[in-house]
Amino acid sequence: MPDTWTTEAMLARLIAFPTVSADSNLDLIRFCAELLETAGAEVSIIHDDTGKKANLFATMGPRDRAGVLLSGHTDVVPVTGQNWTVPPFEMSRSNGRLFGRGACDMKGFVASALVTALKAARIDLQTPLHLALSYDEEIGCVGVRSLIDMLATAPFRPQFCIVGEPTSMQVATGHKGKTAARVTTTGQAAHSALAPTALNAIHMACDMIGYLREIQDDLARNGAQDPGYDIPYST
Repeated sequence: MPDTWTTEAMLARLIAFPTVSADSNLDLIRFCAELLETAGAEVSIIHDDTGKKANLFATMGPRDRAGVLLSGHTDVVPVTGQNWTVPPFEMSRSNGRLFGRGACDMKGFVASALVTALKAARIDLQTPLHLALSYDEEIGCVGVRSLIDMLATAPFRPQFCIVGEPTSMQVATGHKGKTAARVTTTGQAAHSALAPTALNAIHMACDMIGYLREIQDDLARNGAQDPGYDIPYST
């Protein structure tokens, strides 16, 4: 039966997939897709340009209304050169805890979401339950972008999303965002003996960094404050 999986057994199965960001996650995605389709879910797989990685979006329950989305990433950070005392891609138990690469971040949540979906398959759901599994989160939330694009054109979008990033078992209602930018400084070359006649690109870059620090100081003193965060201002 589809709901005979325990969360612990599911976690052990997911950890066994070595889905380091540099490698493919397709074996894990195919496993999840087959599991969910067998339970009656409608499953979409969105591949990347190389065909070696993919996102998964699945829906349990009615298809004609918004629902609740459980979202997690399938990739993990590398283990090369690390002094592991247990096999990283084989779940181990010690002192009441489960160990393995990604056990917490975030295959533990993915396992919980999958088992929840399988149990939901046996219920007459009035509100859809969606699952979103992405790739390449650990290198900059790269993979989920195509999934977001797909949802943007969907006839019915989820009402809200629960993301399973570790928060010490506390509900976090927000997360700081970020903006990434590339700055290029272009100088003018000259012989070192004639340096004042040229423009040193390194000096320009230093000026830019100094300006950013001034902005940071102003944000800390005068910017918006939110006591819900350990650092309550933008950084």
